[in-house]
Amino acid sequence: MSTKDKRGNSQPSQTAKIATARKLSKLWAKKYVQQHSTSDKTWQSNSPGLRAVIAQRLLDSLRSVTIQAWAKTEALLCQQIKRQGINYRLIDPWQITKDTYSIYEKVLLAYADQVIPERLCLFLASDLGRIRHNYTAIDPRVIAFVSMQFHYSGQLLLKSLSPQEQATVSVYFQVIDDCLYMPLQRLYKTAANYDHQSLALVSLRQILPDQALIAQEIATRISDLHPHYHCYSGSLVNPTVKSASIRDVEMFQIYLWLCVLERSIAPIQQELFPLCVMLYPTLNVGWELVRQMIHLLGLEFGKRLSQQQISLVLPYFKVLWEMFSPEVFPESLPVAALENSA
Repeated sequence: MSTKDKRGNSQPSQTAKIATARKLSKLWAKKYVQQHSTSDKTWQSNSPGLRAVIAQRLLDSLRSVTIQAWAKTEALLCQQIKRQGINYRLIDPWQITKDTYSIYEKVLLAYADQVIPERLCLFLASDLGRIRHNYTAIDPRVIAFVSMQFHYSGQLLLKSLSPQEQATVSVYFQVIDDCLYMPLQRLYKTAANYDHQSLALVSLRQILPDQALIAQEIATRISDLHPHYHCYSGSLVNPTVKSASIRDVEMFQIYLWLCVLERSIAPIQQELFPLCVMLYPTLNVGWELVRQMIHLLGLEFGKRLSQQQISLVLPYFKVLWEMFSPEVFPESLPVAALENSA
């Protein structure tokens, strides 16, 4: 069913909009099944009793962990407040720490109750979407402080676990990272305004189930090309770095499709690019790595989309490439110099 807007154009009904948003969110959530559908079902391997014990142990340390995480976040990014001209009043450590505690508490309770990861993704999406919206409403760069706070909290919690315990719990923590770094709720809401059979929505439904695989292949390819490269947290094959690399490729994809749906370069220009300028030099991520990632992403789109579908993405893809081009970030400069030039 559809309705007409004031100009007489067909618009999806409210029911259709809700259905579209739900379908896209489920397509995204399925990636957790695909990524972790190993023969031993790692994320299911702990018994309910053991899960409850692990969850309680982490809950007991959660308050102190979130405080430690903010200290690490501040040490990493405090200089960026002045350097990037960010209004320090927008960064409220107490509220950020409170939000971190609240979300991790929900995740750990869900873990103890054996809520499966894809179900958790659907359950947490609105909360994390609201948090993301609140912190990006005035200055999108503030989400960097929030994301790093959540990231460090998760890393500190995992550090206290055995490797087997980490394997099960980290799947749940990944849901948090994904929903905070990427404007998923905004993507779903925008997509819901499209007709079910529109080229943009058909293309998004087609590519969304593959975006995790695309990201994994690109991250692996880049680490193969740069076996000796080290960023802030270690080499590109370091599990933590590899996970972050995959997430970043996914993030670039989501922002590209958001541009397509909004018919605007604003998501890249006003959100993604400023975040990268602030974070990548700090994390010792070279711009050539970013350019290689964008290039490989273009090749993947070329293999998976029709020419008509590519024509939708191409204008925004070109903008993305140009913004990270050598003309903007000269390759001859070291990362530290790039930070100053940005």
